[in-house]
Amino acid sequence: MSINMGSADRIIRAIVGIVLLALVFVGPQTPWGWIGIVPLATALVGNCPAYSLLGIKTCRKQ
Repeated sequence: MSINMGSADRIIRAIVGIVLLALVFVGPQTPWGWIGIVPLATALVGNCPAYSLLGIKTCRKQ
């Protein structure tokens, strides 16, 4: 599994994931916040399966 996400993409995904997970515990306390695990996990791993399918790479390294 190769890294196909750049650092800016990973940071944005991590922030979005944390915000969505926060919805589970604070605010409206909706279970839909558990979806935040997906962008957070892809940010930590550095590989997005959708990017792989579409042939997109946002990282500078080859």
